[in-house]
Amino acid sequence: MSLDADLIVERRRTRRKLVFWRVGALLLLAILAVGAVVVATGGDLGNKNRDQIARVTVSGLMVGDPDLISMLDRIAKDDAVKGVLVAVDSPGGATTAGEILYSALRKVSDEKPVAASVGTLAASAGYMAALAADRIFAHRTSLAGSIGVFIEFGNVAKLLDNLGVEVDAVKSAPLKGEPSMLTPEVPGVRAALASIVDDTYQWFVDVVAERRNLPRDEALKLADGRVFTGRQALDLKLVDEIGGEDEAVTWLKSREGVGKNLPVVDWTPEGGYDGFGFLTRAGTFVLGRLGIDMSAFWGAKPALDGLVSLWHPQVLD
Repeated sequence: MSLDADLIVERRRTRRKLVFWRVGALLLLAILAVGAVVVATGGDLGNKNRDQIARVTVSGLMVGDPDLISMLDRIAKDDAVKGVLVAVDSPGGATTAGEILYSALRKVSDEKPVAASVGTLAASAGYMAALAADRIFAHRTSLAGSIGVFIEFGNVAKLLDNLGVEVDAVKSAPLKGEPSMLTPEVPGVRAALASIVDDTYQWFVDVVAERRNLPRDEALKLADGRVFTGRQALDLKLVDEIGGEDEAVTWLKSREGVGKNLPVVDWTPEGGYDGFGFLTRAGTFVLGRLGIDMSAFWGAKPALDGLVSLWHPQVLD
């Protein structure tokens, strides 16, 4: 009898384990199903198909985001989107990333009204993104501007020389592979780099003059790398109004064909169904709804190459 009792107990334990794993598998499938819907709808369940104002966030260091550009293309073509709010809070970043984003937002503006709302900072390439909007709003204490471009590089040739390390190279021409941080500066490098910087800088000034309806010589005076407060930027015609997202949304709702009762719906880049990337987004969304932020554990590290349109104060220790 004791043996039979032990068998019964063991069978019950086995059944409980099977139930546990089955329930776990069902929960995982449910998470993946929710994640699939989230990725397909950009993180907003049920709102994407109704008339709306789309809210697009441009924040942090700008290094180029093909998913964001694809999303803006969809927004431009989506008849349900009647207007677009671009929330900018960025010090800038790669100049080319700013140019691509600017061009994408201009295409959106060709189809529907676009308003930019400056948070704490819209500098350099961040301000370039705001320039694409039909109207720019900024708080009194926001910082905007820093119109300019630079290339920054270091040189450790003297350090290597002190260590007795010599670096040499065979090149097709003297300026190939320059500037190099490992060898002494080659004559002509600074002039070549200055030409590149100036060419892009002049284009940036042209964009400011065109979009802000300023005489070019006036835009050039403002393009000395400075940032301005929102109040200063308003006086200098770099922004249109003092206000935040509420004021920007009110302006959008006053545009023809937008509607005064439309909801504001957040749009986020979808990314795509790329294996673990998809699972990451699905898991991040579901865990986020449970109050668990996992984004810091698998965020990509940005990198800046090429020309840079970036503002950041130098902090002394």
